[in-house]
Amino acid sequence: MNLIIVEPDEVIDGEVRLGDFRATHIREVLKAGVGSILKVGVADGLRGNGTVLAISERQVELKLELTEESPCGWCDLILAMPRPRVLKRLLPQLAAMGVANIWVTGAARVEKCYFGAHWLHPEGYRPLLIEGLMQAGTTTMPRLHLQPQWNHFTTEILPELSLGSSCYLAHPTQTATPLTANSNSNQKVVLAVGPEGGWLKDELAVFTHNNYSHLSLGPRILRSDTACIALLAVLAQRYDHTACSALTSRV
Repeated sequence: MNLIIVEPDEVIDGEVRLGDFRATHIREVLKAGVGSILKVGVADGLRGNGTVLAISERQVELKLELTEESPCGWCDLILAMPRPRVLKRLLPQLAAMGVANIWVTGAARVEKCYFGAHWLHPEGYRPLLIEGLMQAGTTTMPRLHLQPQWNHFTTEILPELSLGSSCYLAHPTQTATPLTANSNSNQKVVLAVGPEGGWLKDELAVFTHNNYSHLSLGPRILRSDTACIALLAVLAQRYDHTACSALTSRV
């Protein structure tokens, strides 16, 4: 935990009282005491310092001084719905990597029942995203969009989402686009990662029609969670995501 994140409604008159795992972390890991200054941020808000006003076995009270804006996310991810346990494991990492919008879609090789996972609601997945933000030391929340209907997503959302962006489609192919240092860092980045069994030909054709370039990590077939993190790391090296306030829209 490199940043203690609090929810906006937890802050009252510039102060916050914590009595959960964050308080435990402050006491047992950071070994903080009265007067200690900690790194604190508000979810989807400013970050800065928190001074310990009081500390006990039950709670920690902080005075907040937040003046710094967090960088926005630099990439949108289109992800064919993986198994729910895989998605649950992946969400904190996507938040930490700086993904702005996570579009979880249906596909021919996606089990429809995956979208019925009991935790797939804001109260269930928000803590997972915050976990990633606390690791990365930032406060900008990714937006998770569930789109089980492939046809609706590809006709109503994909064209606008892709317009004017640097768009990449993860798929093993001999014609994959090499990334170069000349990649346009002033464009929004959109990455599409398919299901474990891969995209079908007609699904690939939809992305090609929307000017997606094939991007590959080689001939080995990877799990979707492994592919996501590896591809995002590669793309992050080619795109300037430290000054991206205008790159990725907040949907």
